[in-house]
Amino acid sequence: MKITVETLVHAPIDAVWRAWTTPEDIKQWNAASDDWHTTAAAVDLRVGGGFSSRMEAKDGSMGFDFAGTYTQVVPHALLACAFGDRTMQVEFVAGTEGVTVRETFDAEATHSVEQQRAGWQAILDRFARHVEGQR
Repeated sequence: MKITVETLVHAPIDAVWRAWTTPEDIKQWNAASDDWHTTAAAVDLRVGGGFSSRMEAKDGSMGFDFAGTYTQVVPHALLACAFGDRTMQVEFVAGTEGVTVRETFDAEATHSVEQQRAGWQAILDRFARHVEGQR
């Protein structure tokens, strides 16, 4: 099953793309809630290149790594990747009011679809606030 989340970022496409693909930016926005954070991130932005991030609870109680390989890179427009047996596609659609960022990903079996959608949407909303706050 595929899940899609999206947000409108009121910023130029250059700023949106940079924040999505720069490790220092990723560490600032990549968390679903204030009690989590990303302690490390890496991006090799090319087809066959890898990406990774380490997400941890701020209290140190748990953490996990999220990593994969880019399968398609179209600057300022599309990123597709594989992680484990799942895939994800991120579209960047520039418009008159900003950039719509749309993520479509394969659901996993551990959490409900609603939990996954809520968590990924929360991260995407933090991304938008991060980019908009840099203007």
